[in-house]
Amino acid sequence: MNKFITFNGWGDEVSRGAIIVAVFSVISRLVGVLRDRFLASTFGAGYILDSYYAAFRLPDLIFNTLVLGALATALIPIFIERREKQGLKAAWDLGNRILNLLTIILVFFVIIGIGLAPYLVKIIAPGFDLANIVLTVKLARIMLLAVVIFGISNLFGSLLQAQQRLIAFAAAPIFYNLGIIAGLFWFVPRGGAIGLAWGVVLGSFLHMLLQLWSIWHLGWRWHPLWPLGDSAVFNFLRLLGPRTLGLMAAQINQIVTVSFISALTVGSLAAYSLALNLHSFPINVFGVSLAVAVFPLLSRSRSLGQHQEFINHFSQNIRRVLFYVIPLSVLFLVLRAQLVRVILGSGAFNWYDTIRTAQVLGFLALAIVSDSLIPLVARTFYALQDTKTPVIAAFLSIIVNLGLLITLKSYGLAGVGLAYIFSSLTNLLVLIIFLGKRLGSLGSKHIINGVWQMSLGSLAAAATAYGTLYLIEPFVNMNTFWGIFIQGLSAGLVGIFSYLAVSLAIGMSELNFVRSWLISAWRVIKNYNSSNV
Repeated sequence: MNKFITFNGWGDEVSRGAIIVAVFSVISRLVGVLRDRFLASTFGAGYILDSYYAAFRLPDLIFNTLVLGALATALIPIFIERREKQGLKAAWDLGNRILNLLTIILVFFVIIGIGLAPYLVKIIAPGFDLANIVLTVKLARIMLLAVVIFGISNLFGSLLQAQQRLIAFAAAPIFYNLGIIAGLFWFVPRGGAIGLAWGVVLGSFLHMLLQLWSIWHLGWRWHPLWPLGDSAVFNFLRLLGPRTLGLMAAQINQIVTVSFISALTVGSLAAYSLALNLHSFPINVFGVSLAVAVFPLLSRSRSLGQHQEFINHFSQNIRRVLFYVIPLSVLFLVLRAQLVRVILGSGAFNWYDTIRTAQVLGFLALAIVSDSLIPLVARTFYALQDTKTPVIAAFLSIIVNLGLLITLKSYGLAGVGLAYIFSSLTNLLVLIIFLGKRLGSLGSKHIINGVWQMSLGSLAAAATAYGTLYLIEPFVNMNTFWGIFIQGLSAGLVGIFSYLAVSLAIGMSELNFVRSWLISAWRVIKNYNSSNV
């Protein structure tokens, strides 16, 4: 029998797993911020980072469409079913069949991608000049090698999730970012900008190696089993279809945006990408981690026919996400210049780059709330075994994004930011409207009451943070890193304390959740048995 995660009499597997993912998500995002700082300080927001971020679109199109998210959604349920009915060895065999099939598919698409890279890059970044296109093609071809490695690694990750081994799965992104950082300091000095792509390959290999080590200790061994002829493999492919379409829609949306930005001034794509990475920090830490936590609860309520409990889980966790991200979106907006300058502003990343990136971040900050809610609302549909509605919402958001990019073309990066906001809102609103019709009730009164209370606290946070910026400014040297850091940190802390004070005065129930979550996270870190990695 497999030995599952054990703690000293604390909690259930779902809560422990969610906290593990959340804790390592924070660490991974912090390492990602460090990665972006090194990239920005080394190259600035110029043509090299433009090519680097554009080159990512080609491997991301293949990987994110065929593997990321879709793999876990489709594989985990059938792996668990096979394990429960036929034993772990049969489940490992199924995993090997799907691994072999996935590897064949990814190698096929990677070879095509390498061959067609010059033509695909011109579609992805039509505004690039010849030098940028040549560099982007070189980077993309090397990065495509990482797709196969990442595909294998993510299959290992899905199997680890199915076996409730989450440490290696959650820590793998940290090693990926460390690989990119190592590439920047080792490969770039020896091979120029091409070294960035080899850093991505190194990061993907470290990502895979960590999870391979963990799954090897669980007893998995590779076998050259033919993927076809097993009904579970066909079931896997059937489940993969709709989710793949949804992920493809998201990739198309990004390619459309990159295509538009490539025609703007040099460094625009770098500024946008760096701002997008900062904007994604609270989304992944709070929106995604809470969505992962509630998904099993929603699925269980649905399977037991507990309709009201299903709605309660949904409305309660919507409020929990909002409790974190509404004030953070406001503080990101107020402190955008300080955030960008402190995190990215060194070396080749000058004040002009800071201003451009901060402007984009100001727009993206307004989409933090909708982007944080979409993972939870989409998983609510998955719990209802509806994978089609999220696809419809995603494609409608593409239409809105494309229409606004064309309409607002003369506004440059500001137009891109506005298009992003309304595209994200469209996605969320379509999901909410369809979900409301499906369930009849979403616990709207409970959610709206919370939104008003959180908005009041967020206004207090914004006002006090904004005022603190001006109060601190005369006492620090604003031309130095430490001056900007002290100003931004002071304003941020005052804003957070103001928000918590208002929340406490109003008596918001989410404060109890925050307290229990922090205590639980500490217990996870303190009591985890290292042999269960």
